[in-house]
Parts: sequence; structure tokens; C-alpha cells
Amino acid sequence: MGPLSFVFFDTETTGLKHGFDQIVHFAAIRTDANLNEIGRFEVRSRLLPHVLPHPAALRTNGLPIGRLLDPSLPSHYDMVRAIRQKLLSWSPSIFVGYNSIRFDEEMLRHALFQTLHPAYLTSNHNNSRADVWGLVMAAAAVSPACLNVPIGSEGRPIFRLEQLALANGVAHEQAHNALSDVIATLELCHLVYQRSPELWQRFVRFSKKATVADFVEAEDGFMLTEFFANQAYHVPVVCIGRDPDQANGRFCLSLNGDVDRFAAMTDDELRAELAQKPCPVRRLRINAAPTLTALYDAPDVMLDGVEIDAIEARARRVKDDPGLCSRLVSTYTSTREPRIPSRHAEERLYDGFPGPQDEARMIEFHDADWEARLSIVQKFDDDRLRLFGLRLLYFEARSVLPEALRLELEHALSGRLVDNEAGGLTLEQALREIDELLGDGTSNAGELLVDYRSYLVGRIARVTEFRAKQFAI
Repeated sequence: MGPLSFVFFDTETTGLKHGFDQIVHFAAIRTDANLNEIGRFEVRSRLLPHVLPHPAALRTNGLPIGRLLDPSLPSHYDMVRAIRQKLLSWSPSIFVGYNSIRFDEEMLRHALFQTLHPAYLTSNHNNSRADVWGLVMAAAAVSPACLNVPIGSEGRPIFRLEQLALANGVAHEQAHNALSDVIATLELCHLVYQRSPELWQRFVRFSKKATVADFVEAEDGFMLTEFFANQAYHVPVVCIGRDPDQANGRFCLSLNGDVDRFAAMTDDELRAELAQKPCPVRRLRINAAPTLTALYDAPDVMLDGVEIDAIEARARRVKDDPGLCSRLVSTYTSTREPRIPSRHAEERLYDGFPGPQDEARMIEFHDADWEARLSIVQKFDDDRLRLFGLRLLYFEARSVLPEALRLELEHALSGRLVDNEAGGLTLEQALREIDELLGDGTSNAGELLVDYRSYLVGRIARVTEFRAKQFAI
């Protein structure tokens, strides 16, 4: 493994719905361990035929519909291929963004999977992940001199990137532009790196899944910081076991108060206790860069008057009773709603990994010419990969498709634009959203939305005519 490096990245997308919306702009900056820039990358793509941008996303990003339809832009497939090639060349690194683990990472995973690539690039290849959104909230909570955090009209802190950048004198010329957001995120990290080295070191340390796993399982209690409604909440916890349904999940028990009461509870009493809000059992993901602090590093603001010796004694009491730990985990997991698999392939990224033969076919697909790719796609055992592969063929080289298969794909893809049950935004839904935005009188992107509305009206007419002609029964 080479010297430590970071990859700061951001995406601009057609909306917020993982699997259904697409990345249209991706930017990344690579730095060395001291946050000095050593590489930069940026790429855009044109709109996929079956994807409709959410009007609010266009307004936020300032992207006219005409720019997304520009035929000179790379296709989505070519963009994802370019992103993957660049990120692999920059691996291993710590991949960092702003609210990236909940959003940008998910968008990237879906984009990779739907173009027949392994989805977990930033978790594999000796890479790790971290999220500056949690870092700045932790900095505000435990090292307030580190960053200036603006306060909203209701007296609550504001952690939106553009306002945080402004409050700290960080240049952010074009908010919601991927490269501009990357630069602002990097500059905020510079401030934490310079002003709170201990906090920065913990941030880097807990970006590594194995380090988080070792820490939470070995410590006799530690501080877990969670964030709700832009507020940081610190709770002393101890790890009580692994999530049986998710390898990266760990369950922790709050050490606020008497822990002996759990052992004395009946099963019904314990279920009722674990149904309380906030629940005394917390779940963290060791691969999601949780905000953790060793007890001896915890400042007074975190401990809130609780003695470290008392926390450690409670932690040992729990760890010394494996039966109690097992009972807490099994009771907690028994209350979960069973997960029903989606009928939409876009929502089934986490329904299992492709088998080894399909993994080999995914590699073979990208190395073959388009004629040969059809037979490769038809051999996939995984129905998700077959569907995504056929879509790629339709988008990139539809002339290789037999007419019956082409018509089948056209029926399905055009149906996504009109069917409210198809999962994505429909033409009529997008039109209603525009009319609401234009009607409330608060939009500062009227011309952009009017242009998009004209596009949608024309598209509705074309799609209606096409479906009536091609698929009339």
C-alpha cells in the first residue's frame, strides 16, 4: 500500500432517488496526506432517455434541460467508465465527501452496478470512506473554536455546505456545482486539519472499517456521537454484538443509567423498553465512518458530568454477561419489520452479490464488441444484470438487438415515463412539480423551469403518440 491519499468527490444528480435518478456531473480532487492537491478530475453526462430530472434538482443545480440533452456530452455509460477508471487509478485512498455516505456514495454504487461494474469501488481495493458532514458537526460539538457555524432564525445550527463555507471565509463561487462543492469541502477540511489535529486524526482513523471494528469490540465503553436535525448527541455505549443480518452492523447499548435493569426484565418488558425513543440499543455501521471517541479523549461537553469510571464499570458489567448481550440483540432484531424485496431492479442493489460466473461475464462484457455483448448479457444468471445489460445495449447500440427484443425494451422504458408504479418520476408528475414551483412565486429559476415545462409538454405528446402507434392493442 502506497502513501496515504484522499479523494474528495461530489456528484450532481437529476434528483434524490437512489437507483432511479442519475449522476450528470462528477468531480474529484486527490490530495496527499497533508491535503495538498495532486490530481483533479471532472466529467459530465447527458440524460438517459428514461430518466426525468426532478424540477427542484434542476433549480438547485442551475442546469437547463438543454444542457442535459447536449449530444456532445458523453453517454451515462461512458461517464461511469471514465469515473471508474480514474478512481481505480487513485486507489487506494480515503474517499471523502459532504453527506457523501448517505447520498453520493449511494448514487455512485447504483451507477456502477447499472453499468455492469462491481458496485463497491470505494470500499474495496484497500479504499476506505469518510464523511465531512459528520466531521464538521463533531467539530462544532467538541471543538467549537475550530469552525464558525451559522445559526438559523430558529436558533439551530446550519450545516449546509454553502452557508458553512461562507461563515468560514471559504471560497464557494458556485454552490451545487460538483467541482465547486469539492473545493469547498476540501477547504473546510483544511481548517479542521490545522485547528484541531486530534479531531482530524480520529476522522482519518475511523474511516477504516477494520479499525472501527477493533475499537468498538475492544473498548470498555466509548462515546458515540449521532446527529439528528443538525444537532449532535453524545451517548456512552458498549458494543453488545454484531448484526446477524448485516456483516458491517454492530449493536451498542447506552450506558446512561442503570444497566442491571435489563437483566431483570421479562421478554415482554425488554421488548417494550427497546421500543422506547430514544432506544437504549444503538446500531452503527463499521464501514460508514461513525463518529467515535475514546472515553479518555472525551471532553467535558461530551461526558456531561458522568464519571468515566462509572461508564467503564457499567460497560464491563454488560460485557461480562454474554447471555444478556445475546438476549438484547435477539430481542432488538426480532422487532424489525421483514424486508420485502422490491419488484424494481433499481431498488435491489443490496439483494446479494453477483456470483463468480456473472462477475467474469461483467468483465467480459466491457472487453467485447457490441455484437458479442448481447450473447454475454443473455447468459447472466442474475436477472438484475440481464435487465441492466439489455438497457445498456438499447442505449448504446440498439442496432444489435433483434426487433422483438428492441420493441420489448422500448415498451418498458417508455412506460417508465407514464406509469406511476414504475418507481421513477413520470412526465405528468414532473409537470405538476414545475407548476407548483412556478405557482408559489418563490422560484428564482423561472426561465429554467419554463423551458423544462415546454420540454415536458412536447415529450408527453411524443411519448403518447409513440406508444399508441407501437403498442396499441
